[in-house]
Amino acid sequence: MAVLINPTNNPGNVEVELRQARAAVQTIHILQASTEPDLDGIFSTLIQQRVGGLVITADTLFSGKSAELAALASRHAMPTISPYREFVTAGGLMSYGGSVTELYRLVGVYTGRVLNGDKPADLPVQQVTKVELVINLRTAKSLGLTVPPTLLARADEVIE
Repeated sequence: MAVLINPTNNPGNVEVELRQARAAVQTIHILQASTEPDLDGIFSTLIQQRVGGLVITADTLFSGKSAELAALASRHAMPTISPYREFVTAGGLMSYGGSVTELYRLVGVYTGRVLNGDKPADLPVQQVTKVELVINLRTAKSLGLTVPPTLLARADEVIE
């Protein structure tokens, strides 16, 4: 397995994600992309190293590139999971990440409080607590993968 990270954005968070990934698998390759042009080379490296799957970490570099990353994963037949739902709707295999609906709700609550006179510095830090699993069965089929029924049952959305 490989993990794609952007080492220039929030290095502390990267360390936590890497510890969790290492605990889950025996062999892990860490691939770093700091710019958009790095992404194509990453997938070539994955194929050369005969990596069986890719985990894309949450990062601003990757969040706006879901369609491009899904296309690269498809072109290189690489099973890939991303934290962004848009990755799956663009043809990626799976996503597991915070609920965008809940995120927008929290933004609305914060905006309302600021408009009602609360000082932004006085507002508590909040983060999304609901995570969503989305699976693209068409992509799984094109990769020759069978998704276990127990995983499908836990998915918040299945694209067929």
